[in-house]
Amino acid sequence: MAARETWRTGPGGRITARALLAGVIGAVVGIAAYAISKTGGQLLSVVVGALAGVAVVLGAHLYRRSAQLTEVQLSLAGNVLTFTANTDMRQAAQRMFFQAATRVATRPLEDGTGNLRKALTSLKTLFDLYREPVESGTAPPPPLKGDSVYEIVLDVLNFELAPFLSKWHPRLDAWEESEAGAMGEEAWPENAAFREDLRELQQRLREYVLALGRIAGLRNPERHLRRSDWHERHAVADRDIAPGSDVPGQRPSGDGGDSTSSCPPPDGAS
Repeated sequence: MAARETWRTGPGGRITARALLAGVIGAVVGIAAYAISKTGGQLLSVVVGALAGVAVVLGAHLYRRSAQLTEVQLSLAGNVLTFTANTDMRQAAQRMFFQAATRVATRPLEDGTGNLRKALTSLKTLFDLYREPVESGTAPPPPLKGDSVYEIVLDVLNFELAPFLSKWHPRLDAWEESEAGAMGEEAWPENAAFREDLRELQQRLREYVLALGRIAGLRNPERHLRRSDWHERHAVADRDIAPGSDVPGQRPSGDGGDSTSSCPPPDGAS
């Protein structure tokens, strides 16, 4: 997924910033005129004029900073999209990035691990979280130019999450309600097929989630979706440590507890 970022001024930001700048300058000029009319002093006129000049410079600087927008171009699902990311859009993208990055939508669920019912529930929760701003009307209106971050959300909902949930929810429900369902998910004949389908879904969702991270302005969103070499080395080292060792974060097997870590397992994990 290619991305390019530039800075430019958007029309909405220009209007707001200009209005604020005009108000500040007008107030300063009004104060200066009033003071000069009352005193007529040359020194005071110079001081007030200098203050007015400082106000103009500072106001112009604040205007330039507040009016700058991030323009991000992304190639996503075969389409080239352009996002003019203001503060509202970046905040929405960041919220949705971390909502997905901390769930089974992007976290691996290895064979023989986790809980399939919890994984489905997690995906349904993500579906509801993504849909709520659009349906409730709290989402900001589309930008005057470029694409909206919620267009990504609609694609995730309609083409990725909804088909997966509509396929696997009734199948897992039917298994759990059957007599054989008492044997647990491990005995479900479609267990392997579910996991393979989930892995394919995660791979597709990854591109959308990375796009949200780029729109949010995260420096390296991909690092939040994969283990670093450092984490891999320490994970291997932790597995090789014998039970009962005095390693911080682990409890000896003799006290009846399991090894602990500072990070909870991803949802869907048992």
